[in-house]
Amino acid sequence: MSTVSQPLSAMCNGKITTIAKETATSNLSWNPHPTFKGVTLKHLICGADTDGKFSAHIVHIKAGCAIGEHTHPGQWEIHEVIGGNGCCLLNNSPISYKSGAITVFPPDIKHQVEATENDLFILAKFIPALL
Repeated sequence: MSTVSQPLSAMCNGKITTIAKETATSNLSWNPHPTFKGVTLKHLICGADTDGKFSAHIVHIKAGCAIGEHTHPGQWEIHEVIGGNGCCLLNNSPISYKSGAITVFPPDIKHQVEATENDLFILAKFIPALL
């Protein structure tokens, strides 16, 4: 991880509390994205915890890497940038990604995200759950 912001550090060293359990986020593994090189995900909240209603994940995109154009059929998605910088293309319109940026994606809308000079960290939330 190149640039580590205070919100990112707090999130990666915090805890997730549900009615059924409490989990230290530092104990959760980083999982390689099955399609996009240089992209890993830490699954904070999965559909199994929410009856499939929503999920939340930290997405780490290494500098110079990207999540290519894609959609999420039938799912809303929210990005909260928690570290680094990059660019999102939402329906071919560029959005600057830096700490504090929040983007809302309606279902079925094409988008892509690229990390520029630093690694990019996003808290991504999906409704209904991604997994």
